[in-house]
Amino acid sequence: MRSGNPTLTADTFTLEGRVARDDAMTIQGTVNKTAFTLLVLTAAAAFVWSRAFAGLPVGGYMGLGALGGFVVALVTVFKKTAAPYTTPLYGALEGLFLGGISAGLEARYPGIVLNAVFLTLATLFGLLAAYKSRMIPVTQNLRLGIAAATGGIMLLYLAQMVMGFFGVRMPFLHESGPIGIAFSLFVVGIAAFNLVLDFDFIEQGADRGAPAYMEWYGAFGLTVTLVWLYLEILRLLVKLQDRRR
Repeated sequence: MRSGNPTLTADTFTLEGRVARDDAMTIQGTVNKTAFTLLVLTAAAAFVWSRAFAGLPVGGYMGLGALGGFVVALVTVFKKTAAPYTTPLYGALEGLFLGGISAGLEARYPGIVLNAVFLTLATLFGLLAAYKSRMIPVTQNLRLGIAAATGGIMLLYLAQMVMGFFGVRMPFLHESGPIGIAFSLFVVGIAAFNLVLDFDFIEQGADRGAPAYMEWYGAFGLTVTLVWLYLEILRLLVKLQDRRR
């Protein structure tokens, strides 16, 4: 069993072992905890958003959210038993970062944030429906393909980050030409398919009787994917807006 999401590795649930059914992970429990985490994220984002549009500085909040979210994510990955505490904290920190990014882009491209949120939610529920109806068969080849593509994208972004220190840019990552738009569409597709793999991963974890705290870890993994998907949709919409100008 494998998920393209780097926070949900192949043996995550297996290594945690089985527990009594009363103390086991459930799909509904994971859904509830994901909803709570996203609610915390939204509240934090709304706080930074309101400050930004009130003309108050938000750079510190964004920096705290970006760096803090990365550190908390690492802690969660390496100490899964801490997920009940770190997952809501991760949501709050990511909310600080996303609130600032969203406010800045909304000021430049009015309406872009609402479109990105709608497309992210539509993708989430559309793929969930497709997964539940088994319209998308989750095969081992699909898992391996999405995992490989996700890893390749992460390495490309890391390379761009390193090259950025030397003033070098990869044009198709940022420009609004046909190649740039096609690349963003590809990345959005890979991010979206990670949701399908995450659904499957969580379902199998519940079937295997993973400990109840893994509900929080499943919520963490889904939140990571949704944040990535939202950011990639924002990037795509920015490119499309720039192309029209």
